[in-house]
Amino acid sequence: MVRHWLVPALLLFSTTIYTGPSLAQEQPKAAVTVAKPVVRDVVDSDEFIGRFEAVDEVTLRSRVGGYLDQVNFKDGAMVNKGDPLFVIDQRPFKTALDVATSALEVAKSTLTFAESEFNRTQALVQKGTLSVSTLDDRRRELQSGQANLRGAEASLARAKLDMEYTTIFAPLSGRIDRRLISVGNLVQPDQTALTTIVSLDPIDFYFDVDERRLLNYARVAREHGSNLQEGGGALEVSVTIADSTEKPFKGKLDFAENRVDQETGTMRVRARFDNPNFVLQPGLFGRVEVNASNTYKGILVPDEAIGSDQDQRVVYVVAEDGSFVSKPVRIGPKLYGYRVIREGMAGDETIVVNGLTRLRPGVIVDPKLVVLPPEAAATTENGQ
Repeated sequence: MVRHWLVPALLLFSTTIYTGPSLAQEQPKAAVTVAKPVVRDVVDSDEFIGRFEAVDEVTLRSRVGGYLDQVNFKDGAMVNKGDPLFVIDQRPFKTALDVATSALEVAKSTLTFAESEFNRTQALVQKGTLSVSTLDDRRRELQSGQANLRGAEASLARAKLDMEYTTIFAPLSGRIDRRLISVGNLVQPDQTALTTIVSLDPIDFYFDVDERRLLNYARVAREHGSNLQEGGGALEVSVTIADSTEKPFKGKLDFAENRVDQETGTMRVRARFDNPNFVLQPGLFGRVEVNASNTYKGILVPDEAIGSDQDQRVVYVVAEDGSFVSKPVRIGPKLYGYRVIREGMAGDETIVVNGLTRLRPGVIVDPKLVVLPPEAAATTENGQ
């Protein structure tokens, strides 16, 4: 027999069980931040590692031998083309020049006498006083004197040239290295290295490009009506160096080798940069970014808006009723602080940019709309 006082308790318990599902439906929404993607004109870029090299570099050697007499520069200084740098002891060359000058005077005197003898003999032969054979002898002496004069003139010119070679001038403008030999040492002609000079403005940057990207650059160059080997037209590049305080240096491709290396599958490419302040030095490493496409409309989203679903990258598109769906995308390089979306978006979607960890199947979101700036200030890095 059921006691009467148990009936109200059972009714209360059943009411509690009935109202339970109604409370569950009133759970709070997931607060997320949403935004439209940035759509703007972009140009793809690739990054490579390379090294700066001087446009012109020369190792100075003397064309004549002798003992070094003077050094007329400061180690590491900037020099101009035509500056006198070294002087070989000139005394032996001055003596040789005097000897050659004297020999020329003798040759001129001998030729003058031979010409007089020839003319006198020719007149006498015409009168019948001397034989023709005597005239032939005088002609031979005249021709010998003329040859001796030409030889003496050549010897004098060589002596003057050797005298000029005793002073070694800068063949180009740039920064000079330290002296590699001290005053008093013997300089062997065409052998002894005296110092080196490298030009600094402009300066070249060399890097290697793989076949796939090389073909892409060649296509872009053709679209601009130029040839990659002849400079690549409007293919602009920028280089950053280890000093983070320096802004990227701007330049352009101006040369590519005429064949692909069969062992590495790469081709060496050169870019040229203005260097008026001599910040860039030969031998420095740098990271070069190459414009790898023409301008196109790009869809850009923050990296934080991209999630993973197994082996796919996805973004979460929010509808007006607060529901959301995942959308597979193919991503590209990072530009202007955002990630380029290659495929999967039209550019007019509203996507979740913050709060991806709160998204669960069946959850309704509480979106807070923000506007993304054209360029994210958090980073300026471009990369894959």
